[in-house]
Amino acid sequence: MMTMFSFILVTTVLVMGRESGALENCLQEQARLRAQVHLLETWVKQQQVKITRLLHEKEIQFLDNGEENNAIDLGGKRQYADCSEIFNDGYKRSGFYKIKPLQSPTIFSVYCDMSDGGGWTVIQRRSDGSENFNRGWNDYENGFGNFVQENGEYWVGNKNLHLLTIQGDYTLKIDLGDFEKNSRYAQYKLFKVGDEKNSYELNIGEYSGTAGDSLAGNLHPEVQWWGSHQRMKFSTRDRDNDNYEGNCAEEDQSGWWFNRCHSANLNGLYYTGPYTAKTDNGIVWHTWHGWWYSLKSVVMKIRPNDFIPNIV
Repeated sequence: MMTMFSFILVTTVLVMGRESGALENCLQEQARLRAQVHLLETWVKQQQVKITRLLHEKEIQFLDNGEENNAIDLGGKRQYADCSEIFNDGYKRSGFYKIKPLQSPTIFSVYCDMSDGGGWTVIQRRSDGSENFNRGWNDYENGFGNFVQENGEYWVGNKNLHLLTIQGDYTLKIDLGDFEKNSRYAQYKLFKVGDEKNSYELNIGEYSGTAGDSLAGNLHPEVQWWGSHQRMKFSTRDRDNDNYEGNCAEEDQSGWWFNRCHSANLNGLYYTGPYTAKTDNGIVWHTWHGWWYSLKSVVMKIRPNDFIPNIV
């Protein structure tokens, strides 16, 4: 009887031992699988961050509506440094084209305005408030916006502005429109944007036009010392290069060549004409409508000073 009892006891212990070992192995396997899932989740998050960064670094221009880029196909005939070369090569239709400035490592899309004498490279457009211009340094450096629709809002990018304007002497023309269907323009005979090392500093030359000189000269002396944008570095909410004790870009919710802070801010918030706010943060051209009227439309465009249209 004792022998039988001992046998049963030993058998029970062995069975329980095996079950205990199996349970322990199961728990270890669960722990291993959980660790693998955690690693995979971490990897996915890291890839998402990398993708977001690459969208900026590689200057890939995507639209919210997912449409494909509709740049006019020039058949790979040659590479063009700006829209003036495209115009003088016989393409007279306004629209999006691919260009590659002489020192640019990449090709990028711009809108070419072939009216108004032709050959204008559009570097900025405001039309309906559809694009967010309250962005950080990287976005303004690389460019952002709608590069498909004819009236789509965009900023071509400070890096591209520098590459465009170091090719020679460029004229800047700014077409302005208000909500009462009036239009004015301001033109500067020289427009250059510095490199990243110099924070994309603005340099402009002689003014002409009907909107008044809100970028540099002909302001009242009491305004000019704090409102002129001549030789100002570019500022954004996360890169403060202005002369103000605060942060103009943060207060005015845009990127621009701020001083203390501005007499012009064409990247400001989109209001419908007269507005009230804590700061004058609308789309402002002081010498036309003052600081408390936000413009309806803006087109900033450039063309070589010595441009002679080929009308053949």
